[in-house]
Order: sequence, then C-alpha cells, then structure tokens
Amino acid sequence: MRFDPWNPDFVAHPYDVYAELRATAPVSFFEPTGQWLIARHADVNALLRDRRLGRSYLHLGTHEDFGRQPEPEFQEPFWRVIRAGMLDVEPPVHTRLRRLVSKAFTPRMVESLRPKIREIATELAEGLVERGGGDLIAEVAEPLPVIVIAEMLGIPEADRHLLRPWSADICGMYELNPTLEAQHAAVRAATEFAAYLRDLAATRRNAPGDDLISALAQVVDEGDRLTEDELIGTCVLLLNAGHEASVNATGNGWWALFRNPGELERLRADHSLLPTAVEELLRWDTPLQMFERWVLEDITVGGVRIPRGVEVALLFGSANRDEEVFSEPDRLDVGRTDNPHITFGAGIHYCLGAPLARIELVESFGALLRAAPRMEPAETPRWKPNYVIRGLSALHVTV
Repeated sequence: MRFDPWNPDFVAHPYDVYAELRATAPVSFFEPTGQWLIARHADVNALLRDRRLGRSYLHLGTHEDFGRQPEPEFQEPFWRVIRAGMLDVEPPVHTRLRRLVSKAFTPRMVESLRPKIREIATELAEGLVERGGGDLIAEVAEPLPVIVIAEMLGIPEADRHLLRPWSADICGMYELNPTLEAQHAAVRAATEFAAYLRDLAATRRNAPGDDLISALAQVVDEGDRLTEDELIGTCVLLLNAGHEASVNATGNGWWALFRNPGELERLRADHSLLPTAVEELLRWDTPLQMFERWVLEDITVGGVRIPRGVEVALLFGSANRDEEVFSEPDRLDVGRTDNPHITFGAGIHYCLGAPLARIELVESFGALLRAAPRMEPAETPRWKPNYVIRGLSALHVTV
C-alpha cells in the first residue's frame, strides 16, 4: 500500500505506510494535493516552530503573490469565518487573539471545571450502562465535550443540538481535496453558525452572563481589540477544536484498548494509570493525522529544498510512531512515561485547549471504567472516510 488518504484501507491503518515513508522518503512530494509530506518526528516538530512557515500567507501577500489560485467565490463566507479565528492568522493578530482567549483556559480555570466534567461523564457512562450498551461515540464521546464547550461559550441548552452538525460540516473542508458537496456543506454551516453567534453576541453584549461569549462581546465594545468577525471566528474555532478531537480521541482510544486487551486489563486494575494512558492513546492512534502549513520563505528539510508558496503536510500520526523518538512505537503501553507526542502541535499554534482535552479524556475513560468495567465491543467498527480528522463512525459496545 502507498500513501492514499482516500483509500479506506489506508485510513483504517496508515501506520505501515508511515514507517516506509520515514525509512525511505521522509520528505516527499504528493502530486494529488501538491503538498510536501513530512514524516519524521524531528522534522515535524521543528517545522511547527519555524516562523518561516505559517497557517496563512495572506498577511504577507495575495494568493497571486504566492502563485496560488484564489478560492472559488462561493467559499467566501466560509473563509471569512475561518480566517478570523486565531488558528488561521499569524502574529501580531494571532498574538492579540490568543491573549484574549487564553484567559479562559488557564490551568487554574480549566482545573476548576474537573468536578463538573466528572459529573457529566459519570451521568453519560451510567446512562450507557442502564441501556445495556449502545454506541459509545454517539452516547458518551460526543455529548461530553459538546456540553463542556457549549457551557463555557454560553450556548443555550436548547440550541446545543445544532453544534455537532455545524462542526462536522465545517471540518469537512479541512480534508484533502474535499468534494464539491462537502465544500457547499461547509459554507452553509459556517454561514448559519456565524449568523447564530452574531445574534447571540448581540444579546450578551446587552445582557452579559458568566460565559466566554459574554466576555468576548464586551471586548468588541472596547474598541478595535476584537472585531465582530474575530469574535465569531474565535467561537467557531473553539467549538470545532474544543470537541472534534476529543470525540475522535475517545473512540480511537477505546478501540485501541479493545485491540490490546492486556493493556486494557492493566488499566482496569489500576486507574492511577489514566493520565499516562490518555497520553499514550493520543500518541498511538492520533485523531489529527495531518497539520498543514504554508512555506513563507524557501526552506530545506532533510536535504530537500521546499520553495516559497507551497504547502507542507506535517504527518502527526507518523511522527508519533517514530522509532527514533519512541521505544517500541507500535506497542501500546498505558504506562509509557517518556512520551513527547505532538498530538496537540507545537509552537505558537500549540492547542490552547490541550489541558481541557486531557481532563475530559481522563474523566471520560475513568467514568466508563467505573460504570462498565467489563465493557466490550459488540462489533468491528468502521472508520469514517475522513483522513485528516480521523475517527470511527460508531463504536457499539456491550456492558
């Protein structure tokens, strides 16, 4: 098999191909997307921190300046939302946005959420048990992070059913060469979500609550520190990043444990291993397989010159299985302590919500281990067709 992100067999198990890439072509050009694939941990880690690359190039010039074609006009509403969030901008705009939002994600603030997260996780796990099992993803993995980020943002409970579909459609645009149908779905979702947030922010500006949208809406009133587009883009990013990876990490993680019964028994016998187990599950079957960055100046990686104006595809899933960094990288070890995985990225775009994601995963896995200590898969799950943001379509279990 070769690198083929549209092949279901590759999506289900890309790791043998990654090993071949690291050994024979750690920096290689992938013609179908016009990207350079970067497979080794050292290179991926370095490029995440290299300021000669960026998530965008539009702070330096136009599409034409960088030899690129502008996006189709119908995508404009999507990119207006996405490019106003901190993930797709560079300093100094990125620095300003991250500083404003990071106040809600300090270690102390996030840790204060743990009791509530544990309560929600316990209720969801016990509900699964009462029903005699079910789809772990739909009934536990999806609701928990959606509830948490919705409460942080201040999304009314009656509207929360809208969030997951919007997020899924928006994230479809991040796949490689998305279909026209997926592109239109992403534009529609971004437009609807932006309109919803604009109305909600206006309400909270006049009648603020104890939530992040209220806090950001007040900043809009203080001058040019945060524009309305930036508020909307930031909230969309927080929703997508705040739960999409957690959902897939939960599903991927449990499926990894079911396929490694010895490690699952270790965890069942010793719940104190949960923090290291979560880090290992994030490494072993990474929910975000690829992170893309634009080359802003000519660079050389592994002896290969990569010119300005092209995109590099940093293969997180490959970097996290690099034998140069991890002892027995293909072995799942829930007690692994030397674990410098890059699942949350590195550099200025390091995941702001990483501490929150870790708490959600520890509490979710812990709640299920307590409520359903003998939980087993009811059938072999199928992977969603997505490669970049990779996860199971469902994970049916018995308890």
